[in-house]
Amino acid sequence: RWMRFGRRPAGVSPTGGGVGRWGGPGPRHSRAWWLKTSMSRELKEFGLTHEQYNVLRILKGKNPDAMCVKDIASRMIEKSSNVPRIIDRLVLKKLVKRSTDMKDKRHTLMALTAVGITILDLSTKRTNQLFEKLIEMDETSASKLNELLEKVRDKEV
Repeated sequence: RWMRFGRRPAGVSPTGGGVGRWGGPGPRHSRAWWLKTSMSRELKEFGLTHEQYNVLRILKGKNPDAMCVKDIASRMIEKSSNVPRIIDRLVLKKLVKRSTDMKDKRHTLMALTAVGITILDLSTKRTNQLFEKLIEMDETSASKLNELLEKVRDKEV
């Protein structure tokens, strides 16, 4: 609306987006973007994307058992992720192996390979070091943050 009158209110970006310094998202979004970008740089050294790393972590939670693709998709952080495509890339990298469910032939099961476990352990160690360096937090603050994040997750639909 303000564009019709030729003047924009203080604190509003020229693009109409958040209140970021260069027209980008506001401060809360830029911190999340900064963390994601920092993590992306670390994962890139292992040839992984966030989504691929997420799939590996999900599979590690069930290791040595395999999981069907539908179950993996339901546990993804970003629900819009194309899980079959992500898994295809991980299979090509030999980080996961694909098999057919003997009980239900319609289900494809996925499991970590030894190489996948190694890459996941190394990349997790590296991302943990990154977060320790970037985010200094005492035990009380970490507990409070975890509690708040649980509340947010509980309200998720």
